Amino acid sequence: MITKEIVVNGTKFRLTLTDQIISQVNNLKSLYNEAYEDPESFDQVSAEISTTINEIANSIEPHASDSDLDGLIQEIIKVVDDKAAEVEKEMQGKNTKPEKKPAKITGKKSKSRK
Repeated sequence: MITKEIVVNGTKFRLTLTDQIISQVNNLKSLYNEAYEDPESFDQVSAEISTTINEIANSIEPHASDSDLDGLIQEIIKVVDDKAAEVEKEMQGKNTKPEKKPAKITGKKSKSRK
C-alpha cells in the first residue's frame, strides 16, 4: 500500500492506494466512458458514478467537502493512472532485458576403446 498526499484548493488530503481504490477508480473511469459514449445512458449510470465517487471519497483523510470533491477525484484518477504507467514500465523493462545464455558445459570427451 502506498500513501499519497494530494493538495486540492490548498487542502492536503491523504490517500492510501489499495487494490480496492484502484479497482474503484478504474470502475469510475469505465462509467465515465460509458456515459460519454452513450449520453442516453447517463441517467442509468449516474447513480453508479455517484456511489463510486462516494466510496473513493470515504477513503480520503480528511473528509473532502463538496467543493473539493471534483478536483480531488481528478487528482486520484491521475495518481492511479501514474501508478499503472509505472507498473507497466517496470514490466516492460523486465521483458526487454537480454536473456542470459546458458553456461557452456565443458568436459573431457572420452575416447571409445576398441
